[in-house]
Amino acid sequence: MDYSFPVEAEQEHAIAAAIDGLVAVAVRSGPRDISLTAASTLATLDRAGPYRLTDLAEIEGVAQPTMTTLVTGLERSGLAERRPSSADGRVVLVALTPAGADYLTARRRARAAKLADLIRQLPAAQVAALADAVPAMVGLRDLDTQRRTAVRDSKAARESEGATL
Repeated sequence: MDYSFPVEAEQEHAIAAAIDGLVAVAVRSGPRDISLTAASTLATLDRAGPYRLTDLAEIEGVAQPTMTTLVTGLERSGLAERRPSSADGRVVLVALTPAGADYLTARRRARAAKLADLIRQLPAAQVAALADAVPAMVGLRDLDTQRRTAVRDSKAARESEGATL
């Protein structure tokens, strides 16, 4: 889907600032039983599937030793697991476990319930405007998932080319 249409810089900034504010509300209203980086890592695994630890570190913007420690903690909690790649048994991937998927579902439901409480307090016209914006918000999320997947696939292709030389 192409969501491109003429948007003035001020309007683009206002939209981005509003979304950023909602993200902050969602983050503040979510459970605080794991770090935001750990929660983000689980969400990345949920959206895009298993990743190499080094790729997860790059995606989440942390050093590899930090990601190693984080993944170890997620493993101990039963939320993630390390397993060999089916494509290359020498490669270890980090994957979401069923318990990790259940945890994310519960976390998302809790955040959504808190946001729904706020939405119910809005006038009907604003609720309708938010409903009309749902496809665009989903589109933004999908663009990010596509970007992350393209980075992973590009890196895997480069590594594969290097292995065949």
